[in-house]
Amino acid sequence: MNTALAETALPQPTLETPGFAELVEAYGRDLHRYAYRLSGNLHTAEDLVQDTLLRAWRSLDRLQNRDAVKGWLFTIVRRENARRFQRSQGQVSDIPTEEVPDSHVTYDTSTEAFVLRRAIRTLPVEYRDPLVLQVLHGLSQQEIADRLGLTSAGVGTRLFRARQKLRACLGERG
Repeated sequence: MNTALAETALPQPTLETPGFAELVEAYGRDLHRYAYRLSGNLHTAEDLVQDTLLRAWRSLDRLQNRDAVKGWLFTIVRRENARRFQRSQGQVSDIPTEEVPDSHVTYDTSTEAFVLRRAIRTLPVEYRDPLVLQVLHGLSQQEIADRLGLTSAGVGTRLFRARQKLRACLGERG
């Protein structure tokens, strides 16, 4: 084996890694429930948790605030779930585009909708995610809290601030 390669290779994660076994024990079940809620599939949830724990293990030495570990792990699960969709690119079809039926999906192309979408995109992610989950996906404050690994009060604060920032961006009062 090449010694230069052996020196740069990452060691395999083990439960003996300092702090790793405690993370698995303390948060494994919560991570699995959250991953299942995101994916809706038991096997996919298991894969998400496994990928999450691997990423957490690799970054454990960079974790600065041990009190924020649960939110950190939930964020990793959420990002792993998003990566799952990024990896699954659709198959290219041999059907000519002229033969593909028109979609029945309609989009609001008004100026107001454009301005609102642009304003939402300018929000910081910590405010945009809860707002989109509530307005577009219809989730309750508690469901958003569970999904993002926050408290219900924290979600309420972020929603309030998101609306304030949107009003400021759109030049409204209130």
